[in-house]
Amino acid sequence: MLPEAVAAMVEEMASTGNASSLHSSGRRARRVVEEAREQFGAALGASPSEVIFTSGGTEADNLAVKGLFWARRALDGHRRTIVATPIEHHAVLDPVEWLVTHEGAEILWAPVDHAGRVDLDGLSQLLDEHHDAVSLVTVMWANNEVGTVQPIPQIAELAHRYGIPVHTDAIQAVGHLPVDFAASGADCLSVSGHKLGGPVSAGALLARRGLDLVPGLHGGGQERGIRSGTLDVPALKAFAVATIQAVQTQPAEAGRIAALRDDLVRAVWKAVPDAVLNGPVPDGLAGPGPALAPEGPFDRLPGNAHFTFPGCEGDSLLYLLDARGVECSTGSACQAGVPQPSHVLLAMGVPEATARGALRFSLGHTSTADDVAALAEAIGPVVDRARGAGLSSGLSKG
Repeated sequence: MLPEAVAAMVEEMASTGNASSLHSSGRRARRVVEEAREQFGAALGASPSEVIFTSGGTEADNLAVKGLFWARRALDGHRRTIVATPIEHHAVLDPVEWLVTHEGAEILWAPVDHAGRVDLDGLSQLLDEHHDAVSLVTVMWANNEVGTVQPIPQIAELAHRYGIPVHTDAIQAVGHLPVDFAASGADCLSVSGHKLGGPVSAGALLARRGLDLVPGLHGGGQERGIRSGTLDVPALKAFAVATIQAVQTQPAEAGRIAALRDDLVRAVWKAVPDAVLNGPVPDGLAGPGPALAPEGPFDRLPGNAHFTFPGCEGDSLLYLLDARGVECSTGSACQAGVPQPSHVLLAMGVPEATARGALRFSLGHTSTADDVAALAEAIGPVVDRARGAGLSSGLSKG
């Protein structure tokens, strides 16, 4: 968490009052919530009435996907199709799959290219053919694994030709990229506090005025009757403070972190020349392998570097790096105790065997050049050891 957010949260935790109560303490708490709503909305180009506070990004995604689907189906029972990309976060994919299993929904996958970017021509053709049945389009603003940034305004324009609402999971984007809800054209936008320096217990769904959403939680009727539940006043205050800070510092901080990211990529390539950088290639970077066309400054998250290491298992690399004090992620889902290759990489056309050797390195506001140097020192020996272990395992099996 950002220090300013921690201070705001601790200060508010010393106060009492339910923001739905009418007594003095309740009215004071309500003022805190509404000030947070105004500040949060202003930072992201939304009016206060468009801000629905939630417990985090997963709830915001579920509310958008299920709420839009149910509302649109109620208006027209033929609208049972959801258009999504195969590289969405599971906070979107799982609600979609639940709707398919339990609510009779159908799913159409918008195609993505080798960098994880939505094929706009393919999406346009899909909507042309099926728009009468489509209830919503959901496309994440920036991918959590490979960092690819999507052209949300163009996607919204395509969908709006047929009056189809668009939801975007912007959890990875806010605070790291320029995000303006009104300018994006999206009808719903999900945000999570912990991805921008706020608490893990706070999130929000931005929903344009007049948009019909069926609530997923029922109770006290808080948040315009769309999201019932007692509001976590300290967390929401900290959430707003973190959002303001992250948005205000984003241009300079994104430049600083992107420079660190580029140094990290170069260090990995120097130590492991056959490592493959997945997703868009940042400006100014050229790998030791086949030439890759550089992308623009906002085509990839500034703090994301995602590699596959041939001949390695991602889990082995993760544990070996962790032992050296470097924490990273495989970017894979683990279901029923069985590691699975990343659905994102598979959708991008990466072979399953290659996808199993994936690692994601993430940089944030606490990251420094010393962190990059520590990885640069560790990655070569770690990859050599992981490859040696894999070779030994293969020989023993043979």
